[in-house]
Amino acid sequence: MNTCVETDLSAAAKIGVVIVDDEELARAVVREYLAADPELQVLAECANGFEAVKAVAETSPDLLLLDVQMPKLSGFEVLELLDREVAVIFVTAYEEYAVRAFEVHAVDYLLKPFSAERLHAAVARAKRRIAQHEPLPRAELTRAARTAVAPLERILLRDGSKVLVIPVARIDYFEAQDDYVGVRSEGKSHLKQMTIGELEAALDNRRFVRIHRSYILNVDRLDRLELYAKDSRVAILRDGSRLPVSRAGYARLKALLG
Repeated sequence: MNTCVETDLSAAAKIGVVIVDDEELARAVVREYLAADPELQVLAECANGFEAVKAVAETSPDLLLLDVQMPKLSGFEVLELLDREVAVIFVTAYEEYAVRAFEVHAVDYLLKPFSAERLHAAVARAKRRIAQHEPLPRAELTRAARTAVAPLERILLRDGSKVLVIPVARIDYFEAQDDYVGVRSEGKSHLKQMTIGELEAALDNRRFVRIHRSYILNVDRLDRLELYAKDSRVAILRDGSRLPVSRAGYARLKALLG
């Protein structure tokens, strides 16, 4: 099943739920378990992370039952791309780091296989979160996930309800822009909401170097360094871009390039 299936949205007073799992049987089991709770309404079922991001944007659910291990986008990557607050119950089969992250941040999760009773207990806790307007610690969870799977291999960006995936090998450089990071790739610029420090920690330090407090460079794109002024240098990229290089950045770059 590759198409997200949306259901009737007429019961506005109910708690709207989106089910996300790449296994059709798993979705069917969850749907059957949820049907026993008259306060819930399944708004959509999604077979992958791209469908999930689109469904959340279009249906505005209160609760997301989100599988962690999925092709295309993981559950953590879906979480990173959401543009609204939503309660989440994570579903995982085996990844220990995920379970540790959930426990540290007191987030509900289900370990496959689970019973109807276990699901309803998690849903009851999620209902309390929703009633108390308690936000999900998304930044902390996505940061924990990045740390566990570092180095970062791709950058995920939102474009409305669409998702843009850029392999880090195609990125020329990153630029700090307040609470965002500018991503320069193949002649185009994009914005991602994260700090340049978080990004630096997640990248492969054998390929990406913090050459300035505001810039991280993909060293494969470096053409040459030029002396700009006393103790001040500029990096000239293969496409002609010019980036400032601080004294500390030059030392890091020199150490990497030998």
